[in-house]
Amino acid sequence: MAKYSVILSNVGSVADRYVPTGYGHPFSVEQLFERASSIPQVSGIELIGGAHVDNNVKELKKLLDEHQLQLASIIPDHFGQMKWKYGSFSSRDPEIRRQAIAHAKEMMDVAAELGGDLISLWPGQDGYDYLFQGDYTLERDWIAEGLKEVCNYRKDIKVGLEYKIKEPRTHSYISTAAVTLLLIQEIGADNCGATIDFGHALNAYENPAEVVALLKRYGDKLFHVHMNDNYRHWDDDMIVGSVHTIETLEFFYWLKRTNYNGWLSIDQYPYREDGLEAVREGVNAMESFVQLTDRLNVEEVEALLKSGSAVQATAFLRKLLLS
Repeated sequence: MAKYSVILSNVGSVADRYVPTGYGHPFSVEQLFERASSIPQVSGIELIGGAHVDNNVKELKKLLDEHQLQLASIIPDHFGQMKWKYGSFSSRDPEIRRQAIAHAKEMMDVAAELGGDLISLWPGQDGYDYLFQGDYTLERDWIAEGLKEVCNYRKDIKVGLEYKIKEPRTHSYISTAAVTLLLIQEIGADNCGATIDFGHALNAYENPAEVVALLKRYGDKLFHVHMNDNYRHWDDDMIVGSVHTIETLEFFYWLKRTNYNGWLSIDQYPYREDGLEAVREGVNAMESFVQLTDRLNVEEVEALLKSGSAVQATAFLRKLLLS
């Protein structure tokens, strides 16, 4: 049974660097909960540390209960404050690194208090912009040490590392699925895994379905999924399946084949579209991909994969999608 969730901000008014106030009417946290809960399939909410979680656990608990929603995850804020400009877990300032660790631990405690079992951690400022700027070994040591401390803090809370090839830095340290798997193996904690952001995988010129298979093969480490779409050049965070329809279908097939049972979460940033309507369509798309995957003849697909025939694969997709 698929579980659908949404990052709370996505149903509101989203800003970009050109119009930092956003293109629409601002919404309160309470209004965002109302909007998200109006989507019938959505049963989970993702919160962002600082933006949504700020000494208001009782209020959040009340809102989750009132709208009959579960906490899918909390995304700690290691990206949206000036103090992280030169990194969080990889900062040269040991005090900043301590703050990064402390914030992650705090969000783990809040997640547990709100009935959740996951933080999806994206250290977006950990990387470098120029050549001869970063110490590629020492800064990775700091990241591993910090994340190991976070994972060991609460074994009952999973830590999903969300990788991204670039932005806001020109190069991210946690950049690809393979790099993330190496870091997970180095940390060596059962509760340390990966969050696949479909768009981030596209940006890294990965095949998202193959990433699902890799994470399954090397320790069953897929903890969480963020769904969106883009044109590969940038993290456009567009409506699910709007560009890479076939890649999205194959992704959902491999989620089913590898028995992924976590959340399918919307991570779209509809700048000019109405946030609620764009997210609603993203959820509808995810549901349609799940249903289409369930209708596939597994024996036919497995025979297709066994054959390795590009022509047969193309004919299969043509008949499935165009006939």
